[in-house]
Amino acid sequence: MATHNDSTFREGQSTIRPPFFDVGEDIPKPSREWNELEKRKDSLNSKAMNALFCALDKKEFHRVSSCESANEIWHKLKVVYEGTNQVKESKISRYTRQYELFQMEQNESVYSMYTRFTDIVNTLGALGKTFSNSEKVKKIIRSLPKEWRQKMTAIEEAKDLNILPIDDLIGSLISYEEDLAAEKGNEEKKKSIALKALKHESDEESELDEEEMDMLARRFRKLFKKSSERRKFRDLKNRKENKEVIKCYECKKPGHIRTDCPLLSKFKKRAMVAI
Repeated sequence: MATHNDSTFREGQSTIRPPFFDVGEDIPKPSREWNELEKRKDSLNSKAMNALFCALDKKEFHRVSSCESANEIWHKLKVVYEGTNQVKESKISRYTRQYELFQMEQNESVYSMYTRFTDIVNTLGALGKTFSNSEKVKKIIRSLPKEWRQKMTAIEEAKDLNILPIDDLIGSLISYEEDLAAEKGNEEKKKSIALKALKHESDEESELDEEEMDMLARRFRKLFKKSSERRKFRDLKNRKENKEVIKCYECKKPGHIRTDCPLLSKFKKRAMVAI
């Protein structure tokens, strides 16, 4: 698509010397001189550049906006995102390690697990390392936790893992996961009912205990009242008994003291009469 300027071919200093060859810059061939093949290539290049520009955000567009061909744009983006061959090999090694150690995490859903797995596989695919369908199916089955051992065995016995589509495997695992969740929900519901029954029985026992306490309290108050009355009666009786034991120093009779002695009163009256 380019020609050389006529000035490139200059004659030497002598007429017997051959023409002097000087390599100059390529000058683009005018578009009016393009043949059909050149026109088709230019059209395809423009379409490819337009598709790439539309797929890029503003930041990435400015990175490649000065490129003059789709091939140049693609090469620059490849270097930016894949890096050099050394960087690419390092990424492949890192993601291959993640693939080899991949395991379904505790309490992780099948959907979440498959999303993580797909991210790793797609990244390796973009770097040039791919896996067959059977390899991915076997890897996912090996990554399941011990609680899924029964399901793993059933799949291995009933299916040919070499031809089992990975989408069918994931669908089967999601269905089994839903069954486990439903079974777990029923068990929790039974436990909840049992706990409510125990609580109800405990509340009833608590109410009975309160009634028994009230009854015991009433009995205690009644007994205390009777005991108090007995004590009062006993004290009164003791006072009477003690009063009968007292003897008067004047008349030597029990039941009163000297100041209350009737004999002493008579003596006082006589003394007052004598006066």
